[in-house]
Amino acid sequence: MGFSVGFVNGFVGVLILSHAAYSTTQYKSLLKITEDEFSGPPLNVVVELIVGLVLCTWAAITVPGIFLSIHPHSDDNRLMCQLRQRARARRLK
Repeated sequence: MGFSVGFVNGFVGVLILSHAAYSTTQYKSLLKITEDEFSGPPLNVVVELIVGLVLCTWAAITVPGIFLSIHPHSDDNRLMCQLRQRARARRLK
C-alpha cells in the first residue's frame, strides 16, 4: 500500500498547518501571561503557514481524482443511464 509523493506532501502540509495554528495559540497565551499586545504571529509561524500552503496546494494539483466523462451516453455515466431507466419504468407503471 504505497502512497504517492503528492499524497505524502499533502499530509505533511496539513500537519505543518496544524502545528502553525497550535503555535499561534500558544504564542497568544504567552502574550496574555506577559501582558504584551498581539501584533501578529511570529516569523516562524508565517514561514510554516507558507510552507504548509505550498505543500497542500501541490498535493491538490498532483493528486487528482478520477475524471468522469460528462457526455450523457458514455460508459462512465452508466449509473445515470440506469437511474433514468428506473425513473422511466416507474412513470410507466
